Amino acid sequence: MAKARLRLALGLMSGTSLDGIDAALIASDGRTAVETGPALTLPYGADFRTRLRAILGGKGEVAAVERELTLRHARAVKDLLAQAGRGAEEVTVIGFHGHTILHAPAQHRTWQIGDGALLAAETGIDVVGDLRGRDVAEGGQGAPLAPLYHAALAAKLDKPLAVLNLGGVGNLTWIGRGETEILAFDTGPGNALIDDWVSRHTGRALDEGGVLAKRGKVDERALASLLENDYFAQTPPKSLDRDAFDTGPLTGLTPADGAATLTAFTAEAVAAAVPHLPEAPRRWLVCGGGRRNPAIMDALAARLEAPVDPVEAVSWDGDALEAQAFAYLALRSLEGLPLSLPGTTGVAEPMTGGVLHRAKVQPDG
Repeated sequence: MAKARLRLALGLMSGTSLDGIDAALIASDGRTAVETGPALTLPYGADFRTRLRAILGGKGEVAAVERELTLRHARAVKDLLAQAGRGAEEVTVIGFHGHTILHAPAQHRTWQIGDGALLAAETGIDVVGDLRGRDVAEGGQGAPLAPLYHAALAAKLDKPLAVLNLGGVGNLTWIGRGETEILAFDTGPGNALIDDWVSRHTGRALDEGGVLAKRGKVDERALASLLENDYFAQTPPKSLDRDAFDTGPLTGLTPADGAATLTAFTAEAVAAAVPHLPEAPRRWLVCGGGRRNPAIMDALAARLEAPVDPVEAVSWDGDALEAQAFAYLALRSLEGLPLSLPGTTGVAEPMTGGVLHRAKVQPDG
């Protein structure tokens, strides 16, 4: 059998979290062969985080923020290549997610800001952006998009397995015993509601170490009200906007009790996903910032009837995983391979996607 031809790709992920940019290098054939490489995170400062939060939903100075965000991504690319000792000419493509400011698949709309042409010009590397657009246009949820990458990484692990990503929104990939047994959907809130609550009440960006939540007490009435949302009964595939949940039931709670209640809400939302799965996972592997919050991890362990571990337990890089996935998807896009499946986004048939921005104009012929 011929050895797979691996190409170097760089992935960039900002997603729905307001933390910063994750950048990662992989070598892959866009199919089953994956070799992971260096990665880094470029945090947002408080001022830019405030400006980014202000345009969520498509309000305000979107164009100015989009340009600054793109230039910050270009800086992340250059910093990562310098760290890796690689030249831009060695990288086949950048998978550019951008930052989601609106996600409304029921209206066939999803909006990730980020100027792919500007990024290609700044880095000298071809860029594939708008990786969700075609799926949503064809009736899919446009999210989550990492499942095919999760399945490639998990090829030799015991199944069924769940990979839970806790970024701004929580999403899971359920991987069954057969090659095509993949189901994915958003579970509900990840860190976004907690981060927003903590920012509003303490001025901090997040509940570092789950310290605030651990000091508080879950308000069962508020939690029950949050869980009344119709989303949890909907049949997957399904996806959410970052701001899909109303935190009105928390009005009047102390900062600590609110953080504890929202932390419990994240875990309960994941538990509510289990009845939708073809078979209960034998193990949960957690990536995203949520895995660094002991309060969230403890709540998950208490609610899920299987081991719950950070993805580092199987030698994956939980900080880089989503960025790696978009590098992988960019390679698949170049080959015209599917980025999503009926079981991952609800699209009618396996769907490719992405928009290619060339770093240099290609000669005719």
